[in-house]
Amino acid sequence: MKKKTLLAAAALVVALACLLCACGSSDGGSARMTMGTGSNTGTYYIFGGILGQYIQDNTGIGVTVVSTGGSKANIQGIDSGDYQLGTVQSDVIAYAWNGTSTFEEEGAIQSFRVIGGLYAEAVQLVTTDPDIHSVADLAGKNVSIGDPGSGVYFNAIDVLTAAGLTEADINPQYQNFDASVESLQDGKIDAAFIVAGAPTPAITQLTTSTDAWLVPIDGEVSETMMASCPYYTTYVIPAGTYPGQDEDVTTVTIKATMIVSADASEDDVYNITKAIYDNAEAIAAENTKGEELTIENATSGMTAPFHAGAARYFEEQGVTVETE
Repeated sequence: MKKKTLLAAAALVVALACLLCACGSSDGGSARMTMGTGSNTGTYYIFGGILGQYIQDNTGIGVTVVSTGGSKANIQGIDSGDYQLGTVQSDVIAYAWNGTSTFEEEGAIQSFRVIGGLYAEAVQLVTTDPDIHSVADLAGKNVSIGDPGSGVYFNAIDVLTAAGLTEADINPQYQNFDASVESLQDGKIDAAFIVAGAPTPAITQLTTSTDAWLVPIDGEVSETMMASCPYYTTYVIPAGTYPGQDEDVTTVTIKATMIVSADASEDDVYNITKAIYDNAEAIAAENTKGEELTIENATSGMTAPFHAGAARYFEEQGVTVETE
C-alpha cells in the first residue's frame, strides 16, 4: 500500500511539472493570462473558449476564459490587471480610448492594445410581440437594452435615436443576454437588443422554445446610424440562421475584437496572434465565426493602436498597422 501511495505521489508531481511547463511563455518566462469574454450563453464566451484553447495549445501560455459583463468590463479588467486578454466591441474600444459615451465619467483608458478583429457582431432586435415589426413599433413597449453603460446599451440607444425614439419613449429594462432571454420567455418584456455574432446561442435557445423572431434594423434607421457612427455597417443574417427564420434579416453590425494588455510581451502577443490567425481554418471547423478570421478583417476599422507583437505578425502577412 505504501509503495502504491509513493508511486501515486510521484505521478502527481510529474503531472504538476508538466502543467507548469505548459504554462510557461514562449520566451521562457511564466505566463498565464485571463481572458474576459461575456455572458456564458453569448458568442464571446463560447468563441473565446475556442480561441483560448488554440492559444494555449500553440503557445504554451495558460489561458483562463471567464464569463464577464462584456466589453466595458473587459477593458476595465485589463486596466486593473485582473485580465490580460479580452473580447470587446469595436465601438466600445473607441469609447474607452477617447473617454466618451460609457467611459465619459471615468475618462479615457489606454492600457490595452489591439490584437485584431475577429468577426461581425450583429445588433439583433428580438421580439415575441406580434405588433412589433420595426424599431418604431418599440414605442411604449417593455424593451431590454442591455446592462447600464454596456456596449449593448449604447448600440440600443443609437438604434432608438436613429428611429426617432428616446429612452423615455420605451419602458427600458437593463438586462444582460441571459436575463433578456428569460424575460422574453416569461412574457415580462416585449423585445430585447442582443449584440453578438449570429447565430447567438441565447437567441437560438429562445427561438427553439418560444415563438420569437428578429426585427429588421434597416432603411433610414441603418443609414442614419452609419452616417453618424462610422463603425457601423449593414449586415444580413441569412434565412435559417435561427429556428423559424424563413427570410433574410437586415441589421447593422460592429466588430468583435481581441485586445491585450499593453504590458504583455511582444513575443507572447506575436505568438498569440499567430495562434489565432494561422489556425483560422481549424477554428472555423469548430465554430462558423472562425470563417471571418481573415487578415483583412483583423486589421481594418480599428480605432485604437495594435500591440507591437500583433503588428509584427501582420507585417509578415504584408499588412502594416498602427501601433501608436
